[in-house]
Amino acid sequence: MDAADVVTSVLLLGIIIVSLLSNVVVLICFLYNPEIRKQVPALFILNLTFCNLLLTVSNMPLTLVGLISTGNPGNGGLCQTVGFLDTFLTTNSMLSMAALSVDRWVAVVFPLSYHSRIRHRDAVLALGYTWIHSLCFSTVATYRSWIGYHHLYASCTLCNMRAKGAGTQFLVFTGILHSLSFLLTLVVMCVTYLKVLKVARFHCKRIDVITMQTLVLLVDIHPSVRQKCLNEQKRRRQRATKKISTFIGTFVVCFTPYVITRMIELFFPGPISPRWGVMSKCLAYSKAASDPFVYSLLRHQYRKTCNLLANKVLRRSPVPSSFLRTEINQGSSGKNVNSTNNIQPTNKQLSQ
Repeated sequence: MDAADVVTSVLLLGIIIVSLLSNVVVLICFLYNPEIRKQVPALFILNLTFCNLLLTVSNMPLTLVGLISTGNPGNGGLCQTVGFLDTFLTTNSMLSMAALSVDRWVAVVFPLSYHSRIRHRDAVLALGYTWIHSLCFSTVATYRSWIGYHHLYASCTLCNMRAKGAGTQFLVFTGILHSLSFLLTLVVMCVTYLKVLKVARFHCKRIDVITMQTLVLLVDIHPSVRQKCLNEQKRRRQRATKKISTFIGTFVVCFTPYVITRMIELFFPGPISPRWGVMSKCLAYSKAASDPFVYSLLRHQYRKTCNLLANKVLRRSPVPSSFLRTEINQGSSGKNVNSTNNIQPTNKQLSQ
């Protein structure tokens, strides 16, 4: 192993550790917080967490071993299973992100009818489709023996070397796979989140107008208070943009290099650096480590649950579910009192 391989191995090991710990924390928060379990988006987040955890414990370690040993780390059966999971879990996680973006769009654009439009039954049906969609592609690839160890990515995944006899069929299959997973999810996320951003900016503008009218009437207001109000306006306008940019940006940065490399490999045959192939695969893996922070752990409910659990662990006493439920219900009841004063969607809905 040269220095570049050592750095890549250390990077992949860090991704495995962060992904494992962060997704386990999300799962613990889901199990201990009844308020989180009641929310419809929590089902999509749970499915995304399940895919990330399974990808972390099955595919990533095998890629790390393959990178260190510079060869196939497992036998044919093991590699087939891991390759099946690679296609299934990656596709499933992408579609879960698309479902989350649609849920946020409905919540912000139709706040008064959200609970009648998006119910737990609808979420279960959407997740059922993501599983069937993902199983179809991974099953076809396994049945046609198109899965094997790919030296370019040091991973057990779709392998064009095993599909030489298929020719056009493998090209069509791979193109449809990435079109109905990566491209479909990217289009859905861009359309829905940009509509969410448009609505959020509209309501921010209305709040800004009211704030400016109030500042004009309060002629005796202290300059520091006036400046604080103006700064809050600026932060409010930037908050929604940052969140939307994070949702779309992490998806593009993590998956685009890998998908483009796949397309170049298929349609423009030529030498591709194995270091770039492994790096693009590591970027795709890093999405599993970033998802818990993007969709869960930075939200108020998850942070509060983590703080409660951390305090109990540090005091070396078990977490009583009744106390946790009381704390969460008190926080949620306080939010409900505040939410009755304003029925318009706010920027807080973007963080759910």
